[in-house]
Amino acid sequence: MQVLNTVLPLGSSLVSFVFAAIVFDQWRQRHRSFQLVWTVGLLFYGISAGTEFLGSALGWNEPLYRIWYLIGALYVAAYLGAGTVYLLNRTRFGFFVAHALGLGGLVALLLVRRYPGSSSTAYTVAAAAFLAAAVIVVLTIWRRDLVAPTTMAFLVAASAIVAYFVLTAPVASPGYALDPMTRVPVGSAMPGYVRVLSGPFNVAGAVSLVFGAVYSAYVYMPKKKVLPARYSILAITVNLLASLPRAFKALLEGRLNSRVPATILIALGGFIPGVTSGLNRFGVTWSFFLGEFLGVVLIFAGFLVSEDVFAHARLTWARTKAEVS
Repeated sequence: MQVLNTVLPLGSSLVSFVFAAIVFDQWRQRHRSFQLVWTVGLLFYGISAGTEFLGSALGWNEPLYRIWYLIGALYVAAYLGAGTVYLLNRTRFGFFVAHALGLGGLVALLLVRRYPGSSSTAYTVAAAAFLAAAVIVVLTIWRRDLVAPTTMAFLVAASAIVAYFVLTAPVASPGYALDPMTRVPVGSAMPGYVRVLSGPFNVAGAVSLVFGAVYSAYVYMPKKKVLPARYSILAITVNLLASLPRAFKALLEGRLNSRVPATILIALGGFIPGVTSGLNRFGVTWSFFLGEFLGVVLIFAGFLVSEDVFAHARLTWARTKAEVS
């Protein structure tokens, strides 16, 4: 177990940093906002996994544990999800983002019973999440171009606030907490009022990433429209399910857009670590490092499968060759 606790986080960290470098290189050439935000999210992924590698290999301490909790439990999913919001900024995806924020607020309220003494923080977090959701709904109706920048503004402000809480909170002795059987880090050393903060960050971020990828798959697959677009999320869900037979037929005939399997891989890559990190909160820790590793590998695989990535690679190679010659 100790070997896996070292190897899996190391692999997750290295893949994340390589992935971040590639996406950042694309941003340098294209200057698309979602690429820059995803770069930040992937760097956070690499740093979080890196703390797990260091803790498993050399031993945990309080500063390392605080960094792990702040970046891994709060920042990673949130910034990857924000990148997806930028990618789909001019669509109706803002309605889904608003629902995801509202769900994150509800999760914070539900966690109050689990973490005594956290009620005032949970109510504040939920109110902020509901307010952000309402603003996103209004902007999606009237100014879709402002949905992503506004979401990012909320996220950056919230990131600064939670950083203060995590870095100043009293941490139970010995300054970190590990599962006694698996030696995987858990959040129980943090006070309850800090642990309820993760609701909107993790839930809204992971849900936006996963369902943003599913929505992208729906956009590129052959569609059968059962409900009109005015039914928003319900229409997308019903039409997606109705379109699956056509997509499967197109796959068998070799006509399916490569972005469909690519975005499905990304959705799986966001879903798996979301599940394993949730299980970690409830004491099921054996799958945590494995889920984290599979998550970044699947997202990277989806990125590589994307037709757009290979087209960009060919374009870059041709440009470099022309400059050399």
